[in-house]
Amino acid sequence: MFLLIFLITTIWSIPASAQKCDPLDFGKGSVVCQCNSTYCDYYPDPSPPNKGEFILYTSSKGGKRLERYDGRISNDLGNGYKIKINVKKEYQKIEGFGGAFTDAALINIKSLSSSTQDHLMRSYFTSNGSNYNLGRVPIAGSDFSTRGYTYDDTEGDTALKNFTLAKEDIELKIPLMKEALKLNQELRFLSASWTAPPWMKNRYSYNGFSYLQEKYYQIYAKYIVKFLEEYKKNGLDIWAVSTGNEPFTSLLPISKINSMFWSSGTASKWVINNLGPTLEKSNSNATVILMLDDQRMSLPWYVIDVKTRHSEALKYIKGIAVHWYTDDFIPAKVLSLTHDIVPEKFILMTEACLGDRPWENPKVILGSWSRAERLIAKLFENLNHWVVGWVDWNLALDTNGGPNWVKNYVDAPIIVDAGKDVFYKQPLYYAMIHFSKFIPRNSINVKSESNNRNILSIAFKTNNGHKTVLLYNRSNKKMNVSVIDDEIGNINIELPEYSLHTILY
Repeated sequence: MFLLIFLITTIWSIPASAQKCDPLDFGKGSVVCQCNSTYCDYYPDPSPPNKGEFILYTSSKGGKRLERYDGRISNDLGNGYKIKINVKKEYQKIEGFGGAFTDAALINIKSLSSSTQDHLMRSYFTSNGSNYNLGRVPIAGSDFSTRGYTYDDTEGDTALKNFTLAKEDIELKIPLMKEALKLNQELRFLSASWTAPPWMKNRYSYNGFSYLQEKYYQIYAKYIVKFLEEYKKNGLDIWAVSTGNEPFTSLLPISKINSMFWSSGTASKWVINNLGPTLEKSNSNATVILMLDDQRMSLPWYVIDVKTRHSEALKYIKGIAVHWYTDDFIPAKVLSLTHDIVPEKFILMTEACLGDRPWENPKVILGSWSRAERLIAKLFENLNHWVVGWVDWNLALDTNGGPNWVKNYVDAPIIVDAGKDVFYKQPLYYAMIHFSKFIPRNSINVKSESNNRNILSIAFKTNNGHKTVLLYNRSNKKMNVSVIDDEIGNINIELPEYSLHTILY
């Protein structure tokens, strides 16, 4: 009886104007939402809630997908677990959320009919979808290409006379990036090179252990800047460029991923003497430089070395890019330690994907909630340790998790089945949308405390004067919760088992 009264007096469902999920269950833990040329689920951007009211969005293992409820803020405190919000304690300002425009992702998107493509792009880049405002683009090829390539594979071309964008840029990256920018004008692009042209390296190969020969440091800096300027000519400004994707992957004997080694010292010297000054003098001098672009196991020692021995590099470097692939072994506190060492530099998650562990098979699991839960937990963890945003890996992959020229297949938030002209929004997609849709750029992370270890929480003040709270119930039981904000009152709600929630008030 108490529960019935609790629900009636705090929340009521409203008729949804959204197009709801068309669920399909592959028997892998939860449902996917399927989209085709004529139908896809959308979630209109809500008007700000009135004073004394809140809006709640819920997704769950049980099949809810961004289901909306409206409720009233109460002066009474519910008989449940407590989430305490302190808006006076502020942390980092949020940059945004997004995904990567890899060759593989764009091949899959282009394999669909034009109307199905349109649904996929709108699902990511409009305010009725994920409202992604960050997009990462590889400089030339990555492992998620169909071949190894750079923009100048002509050996000895030190004048870069043969530098040219690839067909993948002309036919895939540039058209779809421009389409995404039309859908969301707040979209910012960041880029990274996986490797220099092999002839510039000590070993003529796209992958395996290799490093840039010092005699080519300035030529490679010009190579990177030429990429930025070519994209600028095509109407695409690149907001940020990193010193190189996963430089320490080159040290792994078993890795076949395109790579090139940089130590903290050599990367710093290259930035100080070559990339920084060359970029500063170019037409793309508004582009900022990110360092590391690798696992957080390199923190904080990488930053300590740069600050103590190569501090001049910090004149050019604006942020630290991190990936998540060793997070299971390295505590999140290294992110906070890094922030304390260089508080003026932001920390941005620039790559993460599921199905990444070598022992995980199949690589794509349609409807896996356990994978979504892993992503959800890491989003909470990173954002609660000074990370300013999250860029997921491939926007879309096929049902095998590719294509990938070195067979490094993984999962993605959207999986394309070109033969059926459909795509499937995975639980991973809805894990991301709860953050990307409702935490706009420049929102400020504020303190939130949960008195139950099975309820993850994070809160933000948005730039429109409202607040956003995200909760995840990772237990197998329903839980009553009161979100306590001394400025406005209490939000008393019920969290179903294994459920993610976004509260706007």
